[in-house]
This record gives sequence, C-alpha cells and structure tokens, in this order.
Amino acid sequence: MKTAVIYARYSSDNQTEQSIEGQLHVCQEYAKSHNILILDSYIDRAMTGTNDNRPDFKRMLKDSAKKRWDYVLVYKLDRFSRNKYEATIHKHTLKQNGVKLLSAMENIPDTPEGIILESLLEGMNQYYSAELAQKVKRGMREMRRKGLYQGGGLLYGYKIADHRIVVDEEKAEAVRFLFTEYTKGTSIQTIARELIQKGFTFKGRCFPRNTLYMMLNNTKYLGYYYYHEERIDNMYPRIISNELFDKAQAVCRINKSGKRSVQTHYLLRKKLTCGYCGMPIASETGTCKNGVVKRYYKCTGRRNHTCTKANIRKEELEGMIVRLLQTELSKEEIMDQIVNAVMKLQNQPTESDMALGRLIRENSEVEKSLSNLLRAMEQGVFSETTLARLQELEKRQKELEQAIVEQRAKQDVQLDEATIRSYYHAAVREHLPSMVFLLVKKIILYDDRAEVYLQSPLPNSPDEDRGCFLFTRKETIGQKRKGGAPLRRRVVTVNCYLSGKQKNSI
Repeated sequence: MKTAVIYARYSSDNQTEQSIEGQLHVCQEYAKSHNILILDSYIDRAMTGTNDNRPDFKRMLKDSAKKRWDYVLVYKLDRFSRNKYEATIHKHTLKQNGVKLLSAMENIPDTPEGIILESLLEGMNQYYSAELAQKVKRGMREMRRKGLYQGGGLLYGYKIADHRIVVDEEKAEAVRFLFTEYTKGTSIQTIARELIQKGFTFKGRCFPRNTLYMMLNNTKYLGYYYYHEERIDNMYPRIISNELFDKAQAVCRINKSGKRSVQTHYLLRKKLTCGYCGMPIASETGTCKNGVVKRYYKCTGRRNHTCTKANIRKEELEGMIVRLLQTELSKEEIMDQIVNAVMKLQNQPTESDMALGRLIRENSEVEKSLSNLLRAMEQGVFSETTLARLQELEKRQKELEQAIVEQRAKQDVQLDEATIRSYYHAAVREHLPSMVFLLVKKIILYDDRAEVYLQSPLPNSPDEDRGCFLFTRKETIGQKRKGGAPLRRRVVTVNCYLSGKQKNSI
C-alpha cells in the first residue's frame, strides 16, 4: 500500500478552521478511494501561497528527504503554491526524494498531456493570485476614497459606527487631557497616573509611556494621515486643534520625545547614584508658573516614594564637579607627573612602529632575492619560471615601497614637553566638561556630600581612586521687594577633598 501526507493551507484570517477541515476531508476521501494510507498532515494557517515562507511547508519538504511516504496530497495545486517558479523548484525537490505531488480535486494524468495541464493550472493559480492582489488593493483604495473603515487596529479616542470611524467622546477627553497637560510641562509619568485617577485606562490597564508618546506624534488626531505618499483626510475626524498639536510637538522636540532635552547636555548623566537608596539619579526638567525652565538631578527612587533625597540644580552640581577637578588638575605636581607620563608613553614603541619595521624587513628580503635572481640570470640561468619570479618580486617591491611611505605618514608626530604642557593648560582651562566626561567614573551623591570616583587614580594618589567634597547650602533673606516676598539669596559653600589630600575650598 502506498503512503502519503496531506498538506493544507488557507490564506488569510478571514478564513477559518472549516477551510482546513474541508481540505482534509476531501484529501482523506481521495486517499481512501485510491488505496493510499495517510500517515501525517502539515497545516499552515493564514499563510499566503505566493512564497514558500511557511513553517509547515518547509518542514514537509525537509521530512520528504527521510523517504517515509510516497505522496504529498493537496486539495488543489494552489494549496501547494501560487508561484509557478517556486512550485517547479519544490516539486523537483520532492521528486529527488522519491515523492510525488497529488491533487485531490484536479485529475492530472501521468502523461505528457498531464504535464501540460499541470503547468497550465500552476500558471492560472499565479495569475489568480496576482489578479486578486490587484483587486484587494483597488478595493482598499476605494474604501479609503469613501472614508470607510478598513479593519485593523483602531487609534485610541475613536470607535466604529456604520463602517466609519467616529470620535469616542469619552476617550477623546483623555486625548485632549494628554495634549493639554503635556504642553504645560507635565511629565508623561504624571499624566499616566492622573489618567488612571480620572478613570481612563488603555486596554484595562495604565497607559504605557511609549503609547502616550506615539499618541502625541499621531496626525490622525488632526484628521489626516499618510498612506505611502497619499494623504488621507476623510477617515479620522479631528480631535485636537492644530495649535495644540504644534505646541505638543515643540515640547517633544525640546524633550526629545519627552525623555531628555535635545538642546541641553547633562554633563553627569549616567554617572550619578543616590547614596541613600542606591538608585540611579536622572535628569529632570520642570517649568515654573512664569514659564522659566529649571533643570535638576533627581533620584529615581522618589518616583515610587522609596527615597527622600533632595533634588539638586543641574548647574549647581555640575559647577561643583568641574571646579573640583579644575583645582586638582591645576596643581603643579600633578601636572608635572601627567606630562612626564605622556612623554614616556609617546616614546614607547607603538603598533605603528612595529608594522613599519615588518615592512622594512620584508623589503630588504625582497631586494636580496632580486639581487640573487639577477646574478643567476647573468650567469645564464634563464627560463619562463625565473622571468615570472622576477616580475613577481618587482611587483612586491613596489607594493612594499608604497606601504612604507604610507606607514611613515601615519606615524604620530613627536611632541616636545612645552607643547604638551600648552595642550594640558588649554584642556584644564577650556575643555573641563570633556575631561569630566572622560575622567569621572561615578558619583555617589548625598544631600550634604558627594563621593567622586575616577576612571583611574591621579598620580601619587592612594589606591582608592576617589575624591570627596562636602557642600552646604544656606539661604539668607534680604530686603523685601515692593509688594512682594522677601528676596532670598542662596550661599553655597563647597569644601573639597580629593584622594585623601588636604582640604581645599572652592
């Protein structure tokens, strides 16, 4: 008795398991009437037949190499493939494995006429698939022209009525609240919490932050969107005014999608850790009632109320760290040792020097080989082999000479001590932010002190590569403004310690 497996497939989610059941039933009846034993079945659900990127189809082809069955039985040939070129390749694979493809609904005889019929059916299937794709695209384009709902995911704030997208007024209030609060400077985390308090949820849970960012950038709330290069403006009703949307976009640009200011560089970003709870300290931006933007470093543990560490102004903390390093790096003894270390490092052989040495040695060997070969030719030893070798050596000598010139051009220029000192002074005076970025490894921050850990210890420093500085903040009340509150002046006193050395004041 011959054996077979069934391959079944349907194309889209609009079809159901009944399609598979129908194919299996017809194939089983065919096998029963032809005395064929069905051993297994391979099924791909919601998979197109225009390509072979189908899991069970690939598994079926792979299993055919085991030669455990004689036939692959399909309902129709279009279930196997709608691509004539790929169908030919995969049928050839089955044939090499001793397996034949059978169609339960298409009586294809095993004759030359049957080959023509099968080829004709495969061509018709590919034509049908291409024509169907055109019809679907044409139908979708017509639905867009009429403003009808095309299926798929629906943007928050809308609902379906009579095959059209309409505003869901209850959810639209959440959308307007999001845009309004965000333009006021309210953080996305705060907006998400307030939406929950107002009874608004996203799929039964709190709004994810990424979802809120996507909503802020979605032009469908303005009543239009783009499909490829076509503007569709009759599908989604407007919820947000152009003015409000533009304000939200401006805030997004400033905050870089609300996460961090694009125009503001946080010098100590990803270097700060809270000394109380161990959580990272991140950048934070707030807007006063008068519109003034203030920037802070804030412990992330305060978001879930697990830490009470006070915020510190960005300019204040960064200024302290910069002055701390500037004071230490400006000391003559530290500068002398760093300059001497650079001079010593500059005089050490580098990989570039070693590469140049290898090229020079190889060039000397090539010259020696050329001399020996020319001497032999002068003595009468001449053949096609010696001529080929001569040409090879001459070519290699030209390549090496070019490489030596290039390598020498790549070598670093040797700097004298005065030039290095000049560069050092300029770096300490003008490029301190860059040096902070390169030198500071991490900072553990408390309310009254900070521990600054360096990437490597400064010369003559103890093994523990850290410095500490203490700072206190005092407020004094000055004269009252006319009709206003007392004028407050903040006095910051910073006492610095670095690598266990004596106390300095900045």
